[in-house]
Amino acid sequence: MSSMRSILLAALFMLAGTAAAQHGSGEGRTQLILLGSGNPNPDPEHAGPAAAVVVDDRAYIVDAGAGIVRRAAQMSPRYGGSYPALAARNLTRVFLTHLHSDHTVGLPDLMLTPWVMGRNEPLLLFGPEGSAAMVEHLLAAYGEDIRYRLYGEEPANNEGWRVEVEEFLEEGVVYRDSLVTVEAFPVTHGSWPVSLGYRFTTPDRVIVISGDCRPSDKLRQYARGADVLLHEVYYARGLEERRRHAWKSYHQAHHTSTYELGRIAAEAQPGLVVMYHILFWGATEQDLLDEIAQEFDGRVLVGRDLGVY
Repeated sequence: MSSMRSILLAALFMLAGTAAAQHGSGEGRTQLILLGSGNPNPDPEHAGPAAAVVVDDRAYIVDAGAGIVRRAAQMSPRYGGSYPALAARNLTRVFLTHLHSDHTVGLPDLMLTPWVMGRNEPLLLFGPEGSAAMVEHLLAAYGEDIRYRLYGEEPANNEGWRVEVEEFLEEGVVYRDSLVTVEAFPVTHGSWPVSLGYRFTTPDRVIVISGDCRPSDKLRQYARGADVLLHEVYYARGLEERRRHAWKSYHQAHHTSTYELGRIAAEAQPGLVVMYHILFWGATEQDLLDEIAQEFDGRVLVGRDLGVY
């Protein structure tokens, strides 16, 4: 019964991704694939926040929420998908927006599972200050597992478990190769000392990913004219109906409402806005779209796990 349920869930997620793709950016060398549209709540239909910018045969991952490697695998040919770049062994680059647990709890999975599946090069990790310490502690925590795989009976290479970390404090270009230029920029996420958004420029797309944030001038600057803006959001009416004042002040200081996102989009004019890290608080998808439409009349989609844009 459990295996049949898993098959049905996988089919539903694939259908959701297909439906989203029909409304996305069309064919091209670059696709934004939403691996997880959720938040800290353990909602089975919304994996933890994570996205992949796929250019030709390479994937650039942003954040590592719960379920990241399995969501990526669902989009790979081995499990019926169309993206070889998302096969586990091909996951080699990740950019962290900040170190909140819902954005990093899948990091040990991303570090180790692709190695077990044959990745034979270090994972390249880019992120804010504290990223290196997190990786160091995770490798220590899994030290016995790594030693056994290396020196026990299981065949394993001695490179794929390693992680090369680059931390940065200043905005600007943080990574470049023949397929992409990645710029990091600071965003405001409560009192987090360094929280980042990313702008990916590829041969045929500009994709901006907000991470967790309140509205800011930097976000508007980097989102201006992007083909796709992937942005976090909460249901504005839902926040007003919350009874606990502490949570109201927290969300207002750390996150972006539907109305605020609409105003950001109206100023930045991206070709497509995709919402993720969504706090529904009882809203339907149409409720979210209706609130944003009061500020922005462009194209907006409610992001779904495995959606392709």
